[in-house]
Amino acid sequence: MAQEMNGERRGQGRGFASMDPQKQREIASKGGRAAHIHRTAHEWTSEEARMAGRKGGAASRGRSSSSSSVS
Repeated sequence: MAQEMNGERRGQGRGFASMDPQKQREIASKGGRAAHIHRTAHEWTSEEARMAGRKGGAASRGRSSSSSSVS
C-alpha cells in the first residue's frame, strides 16, 4: 500500500480519492453543472452566506459560534 507523492497514484487505486486530482476536478465540475441544469443545486442567499462565514470564522479560531459576538 505504498503511496507515491508525485500525484499519479494515491492508495490502492479504488474510488474517487485515489484518482488523479485533475480527474477529480473534471468529474466534480460535471456534477456541479448537471445540478444547475436540473435545478437541484443549492444557491446561497446573502443571509445564508453570512451565517456560514461566521460559523467558519468562529471554528477556525477555535470558538463556538454561540460565544462569538459578530454583528
